[in-house]
Amino acid sequence: MVPDHADAEPGADPWRWAMSYNIVVLVEEPVADWDARQIVALHTDTPEPVRYHVLIPVEDAASRVESTIGSLAASEVMGTAAMYVDEADLERVHEEIREASKRALAESLRAFAAVGAQAGGEVTATDPLDRLCALVQECGAAEVIILTRPHVIAELFHVDWTARARRRLKVPVLHLLARGEPDWEAEAEQDQRGRIENDTA
Repeated sequence: MVPDHADAEPGADPWRWAMSYNIVVLVEEPVADWDARQIVALHTDTPEPVRYHVLIPVEDAASRVESTIGSLAASEVMGTAAMYVDEADLERVHEEIREASKRALAESLRAFAAVGAQAGGEVTATDPLDRLCALVQECGAAEVIILTRPHVIAELFHVDWTARARRRLKVPVLHLLARGEPDWEAEAEQDQRGRIENDTA
């Protein structure tokens, strides 16, 4: 089983950070270099040393297996042979999830290190919001950043991570949307086309 939460640096105590401005960053997927730069840029004027703690939820292995079994059940209805999911298969799923989570965390920490930021992190198999709230208390976080892909429906009904975190926490919660490195040439061309259209209108 994946532990409830596991530090990237076993045995380390990353929250013994006296006189630091601690920030918890909850992410859905690995932090890209561009996103790390944007996050760090928000705190360039902070007088205290800034330290980030990346929190990555682990995909629920049981949900993945249930989804697989659901697909198998559908195949039975269609008259195709069903597959048997034994204990070895289930353990293989758990191992894949553990390895993927470790890689995602390591990639995120490398992105912060590449821009000169101090960062630690962990993966969690518990409810992300529950662990986030506990972590904010544990480290005395001054703020929370939630980095996600767009979730139009969830945000519309205010049930996304950010809305839920803001209801539960007494620290600022900033929601950022992950994006890749922008194509500056394409954006410049688009701006140029826009100016031409405005001039000819």
